[in-house]
Amino acid sequence: MGRPRTWRLVALLLLVAPVSAEYLAAYDPEVTGQVWQLVGGLAVLAPLYGAPAVLIHEVAARTAMHWTGILTLGGAFGVLQAGVVDQSLFALSYLGYADWGTWVAATMITPLGVSGAFALNFLVGHAVWSIGAPVALVEAFDRSPARRPWLGVPGIAVLSVLWVLASVVVWRDIRDAGSDQASVGQLVGAVALAAALVVVACTWGRRPLPTPTSARVPPPGVVLVVALALALGYGFVPGTWAGVAGGITILAVAAVVVVRWSRSATWGRRHVAAVAGGAVVARAIGGFVTVATTTPRPPGGFAQNVVLLVAALALVAAALARRPRPHQEALSPLV
Repeated sequence: MGRPRTWRLVALLLLVAPVSAEYLAAYDPEVTGQVWQLVGGLAVLAPLYGAPAVLIHEVAARTAMHWTGILTLGGAFGVLQAGVVDQSLFALSYLGYADWGTWVAATMITPLGVSGAFALNFLVGHAVWSIGAPVALVEAFDRSPARRPWLGVPGIAVLSVLWVLASVVVWRDIRDAGSDQASVGQLVGAVALAAALVVVACTWGRRPLPTPTSARVPPPGVVLVVALALALGYGFVPGTWAGVAGGITILAVAAVVVVRWSRSATWGRRHVAAVAGGAVVARAIGGFVTVATTTPRPPGGFAQNVVLLVAALALVAAALARRPRPHQEALSPLV
């Protein structure tokens, strides 16, 4: 396969990652429904989310890292993004959100200065919706039998620089807006946690996989429906300690089910894309609730929801329609 085709995959991931991470949720009333602001925002959000998604794919392709490692690197990215770049993980007030302090207080872990609900949502949100799901959906369009690099060293260097520059832009914007800044101890703790997750990804995430079993797994369409139901359940848990417990329970159930399925020799990229598709579609559906409960309601918010939901469904359908080459199904285990 020629380099132009791999660049198309890179370009697609640069677009899908920020849309999945930010726009589907429709949480920012300042830009929700504003077409030109949404398009212009990609100048920063594409390198902020898309670049690390591509870079994590490249690391996985070059080190034989499987999905355990990819999701763990996604978690490391989430810790850096929420703990160091925008520092929302540690903020008691943030970007003018009037209820932010109330939300944080509901599950505050005082010694750490961190909300339990926010910590869970930021870590899982970035690992799944910023990195994991976009990578899985775009990889479904790669006709190579196994995961392979899409970029050379120059491309990796360019994306790395763009990611750093975008992170600096966001950090300065948040700082200038007057949001709370993390303490030195919190910053050190966030960097240390991110580093620990990288170590786990590079070790546990590259461990030899069990011999595939002969068990049959549901077709991708059924996997999509199960993933959608679990993701919707997770997306609507309340920001309370009961909600944290419920969210962790849902994640545990999802992990057990998907890991068991992924051990089968019949599990492949289309199944992985189905899991990712369920998560992405659930996030798009959740955007309708966000717009409906935002006061004042963002003009054009529902129109944005409809367009992005249709786009998400089209992307997922196209990913599931890609027929793998022979033996590809056994080469893309989830864990």
